[in-house]
Amino acid sequence: MYFDELPLSDEVLDALWDMHFDTCTPVQEQTIPILLEHRDVISCAQTGTGKTAAYILPLLTNLQYDDHDPGKLNAIIMAPTRELAQQIDQQMEGFGYYVPFSSVAVYGGNDSRNFSTQANGLKTGADIVIATPGRLLSHMNIMDIDFSGVKYFILDEADRMLDMGFYDDIMKIVDCLPKERQTIMFSATMPDNIRRMAKKIMNNPAEVKIAISRPPESIAQRALCCFETQKIPFIIDRLKEQHLSKVILFAGKKQRVKELTVLLSRQGLNARAMHSDLEQKQRDEVMLDFRNNKVDVLVATDIVARGIDVDDIPLVINFDVPRDAEDYVHRIGRTARAENLGEAITLVSPEDARYWAKIERFLGKEIQRLVLPSALGDAPDNSLYAQPAGNKNRRGHFHKHSRNGNRPHTHKR
Repeated sequence: MYFDELPLSDEVLDALWDMHFDTCTPVQEQTIPILLEHRDVISCAQTGTGKTAAYILPLLTNLQYDDHDPGKLNAIIMAPTRELAQQIDQQMEGFGYYVPFSSVAVYGGNDSRNFSTQANGLKTGADIVIATPGRLLSHMNIMDIDFSGVKYFILDEADRMLDMGFYDDIMKIVDCLPKERQTIMFSATMPDNIRRMAKKIMNNPAEVKIAISRPPESIAQRALCCFETQKIPFIIDRLKEQHLSKVILFAGKKQRVKELTVLLSRQGLNARAMHSDLEQKQRDEVMLDFRNNKVDVLVATDIVARGIDVDDIPLVINFDVPRDAEDYVHRIGRTARAENLGEAITLVSPEDARYWAKIERFLGKEIQRLVLPSALGDAPDNSLYAQPAGNKNRRGHFHKHSRNGNRPHTHKR
């Protein structure tokens, strides 16, 4: 479907034309018509499917046609991280180029001028607020914000916000909003806690579910069958042998991230950590060094991974097997970007074999197995990876064979 087949405003279509966007992605095709009817929507779609445009385009159109108070806040978009809030702000600036609406991005940082700009936008009634929960609450705690004009409330990456412990913050914000509003929720996964929250804050939402995309063929996916104690020696040998820089090493827990960063640093590798305990200024410094090839290995959790948007990452290593196929696809999608090639290696211990089998079932193929270097000792016995009796799907077995601008803005356009 083409965008001009949808009842979007002429101003929004003009911006899409200027940006050379003509064809809808599946999530846009399915979601935009429902949102233009002012229904609540809960959409299951991963990063990279065009979900941001799926809610910004109908929001800008509805704001043009609906009655609303131009002197009050009209829409709130919540995002889990500063990085995502910045990306949404950039897209808002592009898609909203021809519409007369103001927006302000509200996120953490140590710049007092940004805090003042954010406070001014909230006080004077920017039409659209793009905010992280914690930062918006900080403003709410020091000044009265008039939410009476809010007609649209959007939660982007809702599952990540709950993973990061923002449930209570979100509910405090919801309690300040008018009951009569359109609520929109986007989430890469649909666990029980997301459904429970949707039941509390939404009104008979339509549900849109987009199938998870498979990783592109430009990513050489490989798996290594090994014991936990063999993982770090393998990583060190591989990185030193290939003299690689800009490698991302994913681990499931922030404590593991901290431990791995220390261990790799002791081996002479320039390893830096990215996890939720870091202050925003520290994250920015790490990412700047990473982009400038001053970091050999960026050790990161899934929670902060969505802010890592660097084109020339040659290798991604999964220290542990992600529990969900969505997380696996997202992790390895950090490499092979912008038409580059890339490699993704997942280290699979016997304890993780069942999770790896589930990922391979989703991928629809058995991923190439790497041979464990003989210097690291014997590999686990293949029988440890056998599927339960009666299950003819043998994918769990291992075989030894060897692959726009970026500024807050509150001005009226």
